[in-house]
Amino acid sequence: MANGGILMFLCVVIVCAFSFTSIAVWVDGRRKEREAYYKAESMRRIAEMPGDAAKNVIEVMREEERILKDRAVAAAAKKREGMIIGGLVNIGIGIGMMVFLYFLTLDHKDGPQHVYLSGLIMVFVGLPLLLYGVWMKPGIPAS
Repeated sequence: MANGGILMFLCVVIVCAFSFTSIAVWVDGRRKEREAYYKAESMRRIAEMPGDAAKNVIEVMREEERILKDRAVAAAAKKREGMIIGGLVNIGIGIGMMVFLYFLTLDHKDGPQHVYLSGLIMVFVGLPLLLYGVWMKPGIPAS
């Protein structure tokens, strides 16, 4: 009976998680749709404006678009930097773990055990992060 209760609990949690995710995606889609509608409506009203007022408003909108693009590039560069730092930290932890475990098992009667090689797990997690951050992140110039 206990196993059935745990299974039922897990099923309910999974259904709730996927339901929440689908609703969150739907709400985000509606928000983006509203933003696009309001922007198109603003452009229509600007096009109907007489004289230089329309040119001034369009110039302000272009400047706003440029600022948003600059912020997106800065956020992507910060994310790239975080991946590089994360990769270096993982590699450092892995190497440190290997050294620590090697010297911890050095006094073993059969010589050092190969348990220190488990530090390679962290190294092999850090390498792809580092490589992706340095070379494979699309659209961001290397710093």
